[in-house]
Amino acid sequence: MKDLKYLIAYIVPLSVVLGLYMGGIFSFLGFIVAFVMIPLFELFWKGTTANHMEAEEDSRAKQIFFDLVLYMNVPLIYFILCLFLYRLVGGGLEIYEMIGMTISTGIILGGNGINIAHELGHRNTWYERTMAKMLLLPSFYMHFIIEHNHGHHKWVSTDKDPASSRFNENVYFFFVRSTVMSYVSAWQIAAEQTSRAGHAAYGLRNPMYPFVIIQTLYLLAVGFICGWIIVPFAIVAGILGFLLLELVNYIEHYGLRRSKTASGRYEPVKPHHSWNSNHEIGRIVLYELTRHSDHHFKANRKYQILRHFDDSPQMPLGYPGSMLLALVPPLWFAYMNPKVEEARKKFNMPVAA
Repeated sequence: MKDLKYLIAYIVPLSVVLGLYMGGIFSFLGFIVAFVMIPLFELFWKGTTANHMEAEEDSRAKQIFFDLVLYMNVPLIYFILCLFLYRLVGGGLEIYEMIGMTISTGIILGGNGINIAHELGHRNTWYERTMAKMLLLPSFYMHFIIEHNHGHHKWVSTDKDPASSRFNENVYFFFVRSTVMSYVSAWQIAAEQTSRAGHAAYGLRNPMYPFVIIQTLYLLAVGFICGWIIVPFAIVAGILGFLLLELVNYIEHYGLRRSKTASGRYEPVKPHHSWNSNHEIGRIVLYELTRHSDHHFKANRKYQILRHFDDSPQMPLGYPGSMLLALVPPLWFAYMNPKVEEARKKFNMPVAA
């Protein structure tokens, strides 16, 4: 019964459904739940550092319940997207309602869409990877499945990784750098993979082309079905979705760097190269993403068996609260820089790669 706690993860998407249906001030309900209520709860509910017994891990990894909790987000997110577009097409909304609905939908596209795509994109089955791409589509981030798996996990916590934020780097500068350079990196990785397969690096076999085509067709479908005036709303919601991902990227590895060995190679990724949080609600809502060190230790380890490491640096706030703090750079630097310095001295990490 204790595993039913993961159903709490549906509280944010269901709050968005309610907000889209009711309108008015409820249009912002998704934002209120995700970034007001949850951070407030986490101030008082810290969570636990307990891990599952090794003998239990294999059994939990095979339980279909945990997979179904993920899979059900695919129809739910597309239902929310369609409801969002339907409400806009119906007209009669105040400007503040359209803003609230767009923000709340964007939160779902990022917090549930991209986050669950991140989990499923590390799976080996074709149908799970297909679902991952479906979840990335409305945020125009289908290239993430290439860059994250083959770029970020290789270069994490080095200056070669666009998605690893640097010490004293402003989050808004990071948004631009990570978004642009991750896209460039995805093309480079895809070109290398295509070339190794014996095809022209930037020829039609390059997997980035289908992503561009599918995402373009998605916007064209929105325009033809809903009207071209609705397309900007779909674009903004998608941008908010991938910016939410980048905001998570920003806090996950802020200021943490891997050292180089005598051979000039980077040391293996270790638990102290990721910021972690055991705050219970954030762990559930983000499907254990906050136990990020173990994810980098073994990327295909399923979310329900991710572990806490005593030597992984811990955020005093949960991920949702830390994300809000990061949006105010002076406060973020004042709060986190001393903790980065403490971690750097404790683990003998360089300031820059």
